[in-house]
Amino acid sequence: MADARVGLISDTHGYLRPEVFEALAGVDRVIHAGDVENPDHLADLEAIAPVTAVCGNVDGAGVRLKAPEEASLEVAGVRIAVIHGHQVHPDYRLLLARFPDARVIVHGHTHVPRADAVGDVLLVNPGAAGTAQKGYQPSVAILEISAGRAWVRHVRLADDD
Repeated sequence: MADARVGLISDTHGYLRPEVFEALAGVDRVIHAGDVENPDHLADLEAIAPVTAVCGNVDGAGVRLKAPEEASLEVAGVRIAVIHGHQVHPDYRLLLARFPDARVIVHGHTHVPRADAVGDVLLVNPGAAGTAQKGYQPSVAILEISAGRAWVRHVRLADDD
């Protein structure tokens, strides 16, 4: 079981900050948790690493053609589920029942960076990588996986305000 680093990003809302490329440099995979708005940004992120993306509530047909509503993948022996999160807002614990086999559930929607352990499941929101909202600085996250364990750290991006 090889170790892995996964870049987590969400809520870019049509604005892919240049510093995202530096913040996510060296990851093995990028996961975008929706509200992309510009489908070309998914191809831009492929310059970093292979991308798994889901669509969010504001994404139009261009993004929806490339990104399903939810995704599940295994990275370094850890099952990761991805969904934007508007489907269960505001009770994100509902994601535990929706993805019973996941050890990491990545979502967006609230623009609030978080990482909460609920039993043996890690619920992660990387925050909004687009424009700052709700008093939080734009951010992404790095999910580290080693020996079947996962942990996350958030990376703040420059704020335009």
